[in-house]
Amino acid sequence: MAMSTSDHYFSAQPSSPQDAQTHRAKVRGMHLQLAGDRGVFNKGDLDWGTRVLIENAEVPHGGVLLDLGCGSGAIAAALATLRPDAEVWAVDVNERAIEVARRTMQLNGLRNVRVSLVSDVPDDLRFNGIWSNPPIRVGKDELHELLSTWLSRLTDSGTADFVVHKNLGSDSLAAWLASEGYSVTRSASKQGYRVLRVTRT
Repeated sequence: MAMSTSDHYFSAQPSSPQDAQTHRAKVRGMHLQLAGDRGVFNKGDLDWGTRVLIENAEVPHGGVLLDLGCGSGAIAAALATLRPDAEVWAVDVNERAIEVARRTMQLNGLRNVRVSLVSDVPDDLRFNGIWSNPPIRVGKDELHELLSTWLSRLTDSGTADFVVHKNLGSDSLAAWLASEGYSVTRSASKQGYRVLRVTRT
């Protein structure tokens, strides 16, 4: 049964019937088990955009790291595996995604990840790094508001990496980020996906 037209992975409460699954993925030398379900981004195997992001992530040791719009939790699982000394947050507005991401962490035995609804993240928490395969289809205005909100929570030396396909507006997003006063570089490009590295100027 297909998702209803109003049921997107960025919906707070997906209405599509649940269909819990588990997939194995090898990326960057890691063997991860990823939970999945209908109404959650990355229901199946690891998508190309997320793979390109993980493969090219420069992850600091320690600190507080964020998987923004975590979906199934693949990025958070990779960050937590690469940096067991870090505190990793996996956040989403989708309540089903939170359930799925928690199962991903359990499947991989990861205890340094906090899976949370966006609304439950402490206001004073700051991040040394943010990674996201952002919800481009949510609409430009809402996307810009989302990214502005979370970029403001980077530490002074923090970085954010966003992966966006060139056909979905990676260049226009880079231009907008630059217009907002951020330094933007393209740190990687593969299969049409571009990783935009964002830092404070």
